[in-house]
Amino acid sequence: MATSACLLFLLTACGDAGQGAPTLPARGPKPIVGVILPDRTTSTRWEEQDRPLLSQAFNYADIEPFMENAEGDEAKFAQIADEMIRRKVKVLMITPLSAAGGLAVQKKAKAANIPVIDYDRVTLGGQAEYHVGFDSVNVGQLQADGLLGCLGDKQGAQIIEIEGAPTDHNATLFTQGQKSRLSSKYDSGALKLVKSQPVADWDNKLGGQLFEQILSENNNKVDGVVAANDGLAGAVIEVLRRKNLAGKVPVTGQDATVDGLRAVLRGEQCITVYKPVRDEAEAAARLAIAIARGDLEGADDLATGNLRDPVARRDIKSVLLGATLIKKDTVRTLVTEGIVKPQELCAGDLAQACAQQDILGG
Repeated sequence: MATSACLLFLLTACGDAGQGAPTLPARGPKPIVGVILPDRTTSTRWEEQDRPLLSQAFNYADIEPFMENAEGDEAKFAQIADEMIRRKVKVLMITPLSAAGGLAVQKKAKAANIPVIDYDRVTLGGQAEYHVGFDSVNVGQLQADGLLGCLGDKQGAQIIEIEGAPTDHNATLFTQGQKSRLSSKYDSGALKLVKSQPVADWDNKLGGQLFEQILSENNNKVDGVVAANDGLAGAVIEVLRRKNLAGKVPVTGQDATVDGLRAVLRGEQCITVYKPVRDEAEAAARLAIAIARGDLEGADDLATGNLRDPVARRDIKSVLLGATLIKKDTVRTLVTEGIVKPQELCAGDLAQACAQQDILGG
């Protein structure tokens, strides 16, 4: 009878020798975290770095990642978000393509009681509970400092600024940081600003076209270029090559992409700014995991900073990370830290430059 009772009441207490044994609850499905990456074209980082880093962190924590790429398409961004909300993800992490698109998604998530993390980019006027990203003002300052270092004591140098998308608040903050270093020099005449040109959607091809137009209107005279990221820097350098100016005109960048680092080693790009995507992805994953597990107090403990949204007039609980200026003689540090492989950097025409910087031996 005891055996029959055990079989009959398998999920109830029924232990050996008549002792009650604790019942183990049936394990439910894994919590799901939705992640929408923005595109594959403005930077290679999204698919080459963010996706695998986030996936690894979530899987290790026994959280199911539901990760899609919006391919730079607002309609696809909204469609992906709708599906994630329908699937009742525990938290939604987005890199918005625009403030309007981000806000529309955040309103739907809020109605479904799903917390939102703005990842890397802020949705101006939005409703995200958290933000994880870099100190973008400081990134802009590093770009300006790098340019000034490459220009040296040259007085009256003519500068063209090729900035990021006006719809991306990060681009606004990068420019703000640059201006904090360069505006006084423009005002004093130590430098001359030819033009500051934002580039819609961070479109590299468009950026190159706009730069070439500005350069032609200035009689092909330029002494330095502030390019907001490595993709735009690459487009600028292509134009400079055609004008036989590549390597003669300092160009800034950002993201420390392989192409950007190769341009730095080649001497065609003055500097790039390394933002440790690994740290950003880890911080975002930890925050999302805490929320997915219902530990909102723990999430608040992680988001120790605040980022001001001037449109919504509110402070967003944030994790803000630092960045590093990278020049030709410091590229090697990224190799020694395992951020980039020497074989990627040193292929083709760069073997000698890598040997000079002791990169192949790193």
